[in-house]
Amino acid sequence: MAKYTDDAGRLLDLVGGKENISAVTHCMTRMRFVLVDEGKADIAAIEELPAAKGTFTQAGQFQVIIGNDVADFYQEFTKVSGIEGVSKEAAKAAAGANQNLAQRVMGILGEIFAPLIPALICGGLILGFRNIIGEVNFFDDAGAFDLEHGTRSIADMWTFWNAMYSFLWVIGEAVFHMLPVGICWSVTRKMGTTPILGIILGLTLVSPQLLNGFSMASATPEDIAAHTYDFGVYSFVGTGYQGQVIASLMAAFVLVWLERFFTKVTPEVVRMIVVPFMSLVPAVFIAHLVVGPIGWAIGDAIANAVSWGLDSNIRVLFAALFGALYAPLVMTGLHHMTNAIDSQMVSIYEYTTLWPMIALSNIAQGSAVLAMIVLQKRNERAQQVNVPACISCYLGVTEPALFGVNLKYKFPLVCGMIGSACAAMVCTGFGVKALSIGVGGLPGILSIMFNYWGIFALCMLIAVVIPFALTLVVGKRRLSSKELGTEERSEVPDAEASPADAPELQPAEGIARALVSPLSGTVAPIDEMPDAVFSSKCMGDGLCIEPAEGADVVVSPADATVTVTMPASNHAVGLTLDNGMELLIHVGIDTVDMGGDGFACHVSQGERVRAGQKLLSFSQDKIRAAGHPAITAFVVSATGSARDVTFEHGLDAVAGSTEVVRYVG
Repeated sequence: MAKYTDDAGRLLDLVGGKENISAVTHCMTRMRFVLVDEGKADIAAIEELPAAKGTFTQAGQFQVIIGNDVADFYQEFTKVSGIEGVSKEAAKAAAGANQNLAQRVMGILGEIFAPLIPALICGGLILGFRNIIGEVNFFDDAGAFDLEHGTRSIADMWTFWNAMYSFLWVIGEAVFHMLPVGICWSVTRKMGTTPILGIILGLTLVSPQLLNGFSMASATPEDIAAHTYDFGVYSFVGTGYQGQVIASLMAAFVLVWLERFFTKVTPEVVRMIVVPFMSLVPAVFIAHLVVGPIGWAIGDAIANAVSWGLDSNIRVLFAALFGALYAPLVMTGLHHMTNAIDSQMVSIYEYTTLWPMIALSNIAQGSAVLAMIVLQKRNERAQQVNVPACISCYLGVTEPALFGVNLKYKFPLVCGMIGSACAAMVCTGFGVKALSIGVGGLPGILSIMFNYWGIFALCMLIAVVIPFALTLVVGKRRLSSKELGTEERSEVPDAEASPADAPELQPAEGIARALVSPLSGTVAPIDEMPDAVFSSKCMGDGLCIEPAEGADVVVSPADATVTVTMPASNHAVGLTLDNGMELLIHVGIDTVDMGGDGFACHVSQGERVRAGQKLLSFSQDKIRAAGHPAITAFVVSATGSARDVTFEHGLDAVAGSTEVVRYVG
């Protein structure tokens, strides 16, 4: 019988049988199912399968983490089930059809805002720093420190900091005032049309030839007259849309529709000339005459409604509801709308009262995981997920905690929601304001206005203590001895135990060895990989590498045999060393969706390779253009006979020469 026949057959039953599967495919590490009714999947039983390392749902796909052998598992699953696998594109399309309208809309919004979030976070931190050095009066007129009655800021006291305060606004303005440029680019990239046309459309929305949108309220009749475009039959005031989110989204989708329409009806021989002109020019007019004013009104209405809810007499109730429900919103993908609302509020009010509650929700869910770490301190398998999930959650990446821990046991999720609601009520009750979105966890305080730091620190303490205490109390009653890791084990050694299960059988001495970096770039721990499957370490411990500028070649970290390739996408490779150690190198996040565009594989399965030999090559530009991070996972998915494996990080590695993994054996 084949290696995975039993597990494949059991998985078929546990996902609800053949009739519950709309489509199935796989990537480098996971089986990807589109299920008719996801409720029929027995998640707890699936995660008990020897071949399964975990499950989660993303973008309408139910994914079962298998590991390097997923291709073999997939082949046996299709044989057992009698289901013919489909392409990843077909599975993705089926998953989209399996989602309701709200999920599809939020999924699109999420993919639009994801590439913009690093810039927004950076801008938020810059505004926070400017607020501290230029808006907080630490000193009195005589130059003495007097925070209570001060009249002068750090920028007022020193020339250097005054220049720094002024110059940093160059970046702040680029991020927030020029946001429509990024939005229009991201929409066209996501929808598969021409990104440069999106950039130009965005530039026309913030052109200095127009009346700055932030100056409309104070504009004089002369200003309005100077910016009026009179076409005889119709005239309008040329207004910029600085910081406007909804208007920019609507304008970009008009451009996308026009480009798709004219691409379809224009003969290919003149398409290069006709399509850009007939798409961009009408889109600019429609943006300024029709959808811009409508989008502005909608954006203001949404921001004002949220602001009213957070400033009204029922603001504490509103905050409790939002604080409790934000984590479930993250799991459904509906939370992406908050990015647009936060950005719109910053545009109108120059602050947001919504984002502080988001940061507190992340902290609360991380605190629930922290309690699970304490409860399951004797459960080594659980700790492999708990510890990195907690760290990433406290740093603002919640998916490993939500899907890997809290949703799995359910009660930590609820305890986190309760703590989040309590912290949100205090936060909103005292009117805490953030200058922009920031790092959504403990470092989030850096984006809070300085005069609210004290109360926000109290809110953070609430978000830590309440979920931790509740999860600890409930967990002691709800978790079984097996889940706690206190179940008594037989003293008789398992005849089939691996060397890793019986360290006393290992040789007392061995040869110190090392693996070199497969890629040039900055090396960090794997739990900093912005992908829940890798950061949770369910695939194994390892490193993540942010490629250096121009680094586009993956080399073998040691003499090894190529055991896994991905011919359809060429974005990953699996290796096995002579000592049984298994390695996985995965370039980028969700780059399987690129279908191999920008990637090349230079080895074949079963081939023997030497340390430093070229395995893969890729284009960072194409990865970024497709909206994916290029950060690369380097994972030891099985240690074989190696022991004392350690990982070097916090350094800039050179492919094929810098030692990043050390072990004995």
